[in-house]
Amino acid sequence: MSTTSFNGSTVNHQTFVLVGIPGMQERNSWLAFPLCLLYILTLFGNLVVLFVIKTEQSLHEPMYIFLSILACSDLGSTVSTMPTMLGVYWFDAREISFTACLTQMFFIHLFQWIESAILVAMAVDRFIAIHDPLRYTSLLPNTVIVKIGIAILSRAFCLLLPIPFLIKRLPFCRSNVLSHSYCLHQDVMHLACADITVNILYGLIIVVSTLGLDVVVILVSYVLILQTVLSIASHTERLKALNTCVSHVCAILIFYIPMIGVTVVHRFGRHLSPIVHMMMANVYIAVPPVLNPIVYSVKTKQIRQRICKMFQY
Repeated sequence: MSTTSFNGSTVNHQTFVLVGIPGMQERNSWLAFPLCLLYILTLFGNLVVLFVIKTEQSLHEPMYIFLSILACSDLGSTVSTMPTMLGVYWFDAREISFTACLTQMFFIHLFQWIESAILVAMAVDRFIAIHDPLRYTSLLPNTVIVKIGIAILSRAFCLLLPIPFLIKRLPFCRSNVLSHSYCLHQDVMHLACADITVNILYGLIIVVSTLGLDVVVILVSYVLILQTVLSIASHTERLKALNTCVSHVCAILIFYIPMIGVTVVHRFGRHLSPIVHMMMANVYIAVPPVLNPIVYSVKTKQIRQRICKMFQY
């Protein structure tokens, strides 16, 4: 492992070591095939959803445009992490350079922030569609969708750009072994042999001011949706309106539950087995991208019918 001197006396690591199954590295191959299968299914599922939305004219509506952005975010997250994870579990390629680790860390968090913002946009979209269906398309034309997409990307990029630089300024002179098979900000910064208060505060500020705000906006949107639905006289129409939200609610749970779970384990689960940390980390990064296209394909009639038609030929 290459090293350089830091301030003339301290050794600063230039590589990190990723971890597969803690304490059982010789059994990493046990998870290689399931992860590879998840990788293939994620790529296939999201690409199919994108193809269906692109080719089916009836799906060129705000809801499905947001869904296509969500699929792109899932693809980006998967491509950022899965090759490294498969390298660890299948080929025992555990070393990652400092620069590569920072790059991966940035893109992992970037796509998380994008996905959270997309879920907010989809919640607002569902409210407009249910509250004012006659003006739905006029309130959300393509120009507005493009502006929302640019705003989402800009917010994520600007907020997360400082993180790699905050990590790069730190000296790493203790262990260089990470807790997972990919790089996360909270994991890397705790290996530093310097004060990480700035990193902790900045991370806390952007989480509260963005992800926390996103959750509030989603909750408010669904309170307004429920108020609108309860004002509908017909029981059948109520169920029909609520049914259009099922896929989105599932996507919210799929995204936030693993994120909350891995955060809680990181903060309060230091006494837990390293196996628990490993499994939570793998679920957090690998499961949501594969479940989203499945949920939307099963619960959205137009997408389900188009996919069935595709595979009949």
